[in-house]
Amino acid sequence: MKLSIAFVNDVHGYLEPHPEIFLSGSEYAVKTAGGYSRLQTLISDIRRKNQHTIVFDGGDTFHGTLPIVATKGEALVPILNQIGFDAMVGHWDFAYGPQHLLNLAGQLSYPILAINIYDAQNELLLKPYVLQQIGEIKVATIGICSNIIDKTMPKEFSEGIRVSDGIQELPKYIQEVKKYGADLIILLSHSGFPQDFKILSQIEGIDICLSAHTHNRLFEPVIVNDTIIIQCGCHGSFLGHLELELESKKVRDFNYELIEVDESILPDLEMEKTIQNILKPYHQLKTEVIGETSVVLHRYDTLNSSADHLLLSAVKEVTKADVCFSNGWRYGAPISAGPVTKWDIYNLAPMDPVISTLEMKGIEIVEMLEENLERTFSSDPSGQMGGYVKRCLGLTVYMRIENPKGHRIQQIFIGNEVLRKEQVYKVGYITSQGVPEKFGQNRQNTTLRLVEAVVSFLAINSPFQPNNHMAFHLV
Repeated sequence: MKLSIAFVNDVHGYLEPHPEIFLSGSEYAVKTAGGYSRLQTLISDIRRKNQHTIVFDGGDTFHGTLPIVATKGEALVPILNQIGFDAMVGHWDFAYGPQHLLNLAGQLSYPILAINIYDAQNELLLKPYVLQQIGEIKVATIGICSNIIDKTMPKEFSEGIRVSDGIQELPKYIQEVKKYGADLIILLSHSGFPQDFKILSQIEGIDICLSAHTHNRLFEPVIVNDTIIIQCGCHGSFLGHLELELESKKVRDFNYELIEVDESILPDLEMEKTIQNILKPYHQLKTEVIGETSVVLHRYDTLNSSADHLLLSAVKEVTKADVCFSNGWRYGAPISAGPVTKWDIYNLAPMDPVISTLEMKGIEIVEMLEENLERTFSSDPSGQMGGYVKRCLGLTVYMRIENPKGHRIQQIFIGNEVLRKEQVYKVGYITSQGVPEKFGQNRQNTTLRLVEAVVSFLAINSPFQPNNHMAFHLV
């Protein structure tokens, strides 16, 4: 028989088609992509062609755009049930607290899986796996949620839970599903591609790994230890379709396509109606032009970000700080050169955080950035615990990426002056991910939130032209 697996990961709440970055030779190109109504068309077509089809969601689903954050994920439930996934895992999905995620799970027609999330009684919070009879074979899907939920995320994500990396638990569950007759074992993982690669190089018994979290566009599967790994970008701009040829209940051959969810795909009309009803209250934001940008603003570079340069420029204007920080978030659709709407800014910061200030000694800035660089570039994938490098404005860092932990930074300048370790600097930031609570002193919230600060900034700084200054330089 043939088994079709459709997979989408890290949609981050993008209900409709949106601008997306694509590589075009030496240039970035912006095209319209994504949208659940187009995803539904593709998935329905795969199901129509093969009755033996299963569909999975890799998580980072219930967060990322204003309608989803405003409803704490509730708006998405009818869309997800309409698609009819077979299982999902998560990370940002814990943003409203573990109990709320359980409430969302109770409304879904399929399970959220995790072998590595424990409650206060040290019991599993979620179902560890699901077994399905698909034609002549029994398929087991084991779930691992992101291991950084209780480590680098805001504290409300992990209230009352403990999170492991799942490595110790996985062999046990492989054996358990085999005991129940599993012929094919799928690992649905939000650990990240480097982490999954490491896990599967050490643990045998997984046939397919559906990887998420790190937004890799794997145009071809990666094979490690006889396990097929796929990952499908982000924002719903791609759908992975893995077709397995099975013989004697074993994988004999496979074919894989990373499908671009582009404008050539007709939307599913029923799904489109559902989406437009959800978006109706937000139409004014889409047409409310607040300024212009002379370049594409995006978050697709690991070291520096033109989109966050805009956000931090507004933070710096409000706080008059020496230096400003935000987290290296990966999600957020790019903004094409031209008009900028309030909707565009909400897509970059759907939680609209309060702008805050604190004081940090130079040595604390060094320690915070060294920690962040290790969590981004650790030679051990288990130590990679973040998104991209922290976004900064007002400083310049010269670094060697290959150096050992704690020794990557060669020199830091605040403005044009060398950072002084004992000097106290005024810092502007957004969210505890921008500056973790263990750093600095005299924390204070301003009276402004980020979106309105950006609106005010663009009113007098349009068209926005990020200067050529980059915070991080490899030397």
